[in-house]
Amino acid sequence: MIRLASVSVDLDSLKCYYRIHGLGEPPPELERVVLQRALGRFAELFARHQVKATFFVIGEDVEHDPSSRAELSALAKAGHELANHSYSHPYDLASQSREFVEDEITRAHQIIAEISGSAPVGFRAPGYDVSKTIFDVLMKLGYRYDSSVFPSWPYYVAKLGMMAAMRLFGQRSRSALTNPRALLAPAMPYRPGASPFVRGQSMLVELPVAVTPGLRLPVIGTSLLLAPTAARVRLLESMRKRAFFNLELHGIDLIGADEDGIPTELVQKQPDLRVSLQHKQRALEATLDRMAPDYIIQPLCKIATRVQREGLAKAQ
Repeated sequence: MIRLASVSVDLDSLKCYYRIHGLGEPPPELERVVLQRALGRFAELFARHQVKATFFVIGEDVEHDPSSRAELSALAKAGHELANHSYSHPYDLASQSREFVEDEITRAHQIIAEISGSAPVGFRAPGYDVSKTIFDVLMKLGYRYDSSVFPSWPYYVAKLGMMAAMRLFGQRSRSALTNPRALLAPAMPYRPGASPFVRGQSMLVELPVAVTPGLRLPVIGTSLLLAPTAARVRLLESMRKRAFFNLELHGIDLIGADEDGIPTELVQKQPDLRVSLQHKQRALEATLDRMAPDYIIQPLCKIATRVQREGLAKAQ
């Protein structure tokens, strides 16, 4: 069996994590730390492993940042994909009006097109939450794929528990619960139907974020970086049963609390910041080393094209 894989990076800024944990706004000098430091680290990592990745860009973070725009442009020229992660990363995007959704997606679309020299064709929603309205806007803009559905009940339960605990202590998270119907969505690529979470005949392809067969454990950067080595190996081995492995990472996966001066208030809330940068770098190196012999790794846009042409959606 030919196994395909993609590696993507959501370039969420520290602001997103401060909002999740009800901490207000981050120190101004750290607002762009992910773009300024993690982006280069990912570029070097992927170059060493000859991986062409997909970077999901938040429009407002790069709108007036010439340095980050230049770095992203260079990545696009080197064969990486720049995709849409909305303009301002509103966690409740899926519940907003058509006008709001269209503005968020279109504004980011225009900025990313300017940077990369071509219009983006892929989207990932903030917080993995999508809606029919979002899909309608994407199809209007000619998008080829969405990669937001994350059908992992352990992730959903953990998120629900975190938000409930915060509310119990009088704190408010800016995050939003994912539509629970996503937990029953296909775990392999598919064409959505009347709902984003069921099969149909949409022109848009859904490329779900990786979960294991059976228990649907999350196989993303956070779970791989926090897991002991033996557990990480087992997670990766379980993915060999699937025809497609959609490995999602976040910019914070290559941010170090000590190296990058992250405030204690966030480190105490965010588990992956309590792991050293060196450990995370080694874990990602080991992950890509283990994937190399088993997978053809391509940007998500190329996987979407293969699904449209060859029907990978039928491979389980």
